[in-house]
Amino acid sequence: MTDQPPRDDRPTDPLRSPVRPTPPTPQSVPDPAPVPTPPAQPSPLTRDPAAALNLLRSKMETIADEFAQGKINSVQFHMLYRRHSEQRAIIEKLIERNPDSDAWQRVVGTGQTGFLRSQYAAQPLYYAVFRVGVERPMQFGGKQTANEPLLSSMAAKLWALRNRPNPGLARKALPSGQWVIIATGEYAGTFVVFSMEPSNAQARLVRDLHADFERANAASFQRGQFVAERMVFPQRALAEGSV
Repeated sequence: MTDQPPRDDRPTDPLRSPVRPTPPTPQSVPDPAPVPTPPAQPSPLTRDPAAALNLLRSKMETIADEFAQGKINSVQFHMLYRRHSEQRAIIEKLIERNPDSDAWQRVVGTGQTGFLRSQYAAQPLYYAVFRVGVERPMQFGGKQTANEPLLSSMAAKLWALRNRPNPGLARKALPSGQWVIIATGEYAGTFVVFSMEPSNAQARLVRDLHADFERANAASFQRGQFVAERMVFPQRALAEGSV
């Protein structure tokens, strides 16, 4: 009996796939324990009338700053300021009558400032663009029908001024209670009629739109070719959109 190594009767095919081990059975991971939500803490404004009065005073200062920065018009300022002033006076009277009463909390919760801001914001109604020295508009449009005779009369008076500023920006109250912002440049003038007195920021926007209008159409003005269909009018974004 000779010592021989044990025989391996398995096939020697090199393409034979190796035996893969059985994958382990995945273990289910338990869901994390829910994190308890802390109870909502009452706002200091609902517990401390002094904090509520301080907040109202801060809002009144903010309104004054917004008007100084030209973000709101005078009507918005007076309506918003009066609203907060009335709230402040009512809270002070309620506390004076009964310091232990919580009736003042209902005054703090009746906020309508967002409505007042939108209700008394000047809305652009329509616009007209005039070439310098011409009394008929080269383009007009807007959410309402433009009062072309009124604007043409204003344009005639404007072009007759000897010392007309260039560029220029002006505002004027109309007999109807509406307001008009006029922005002029080297080639033309833009007239935008608002529902009420616009803010300084809205006036600056009209100025910038007119400057972009002259910049974009400078070649047409220099060649003396005034075909409205071939020109662009940034003013449409204000009076025909939602700006």
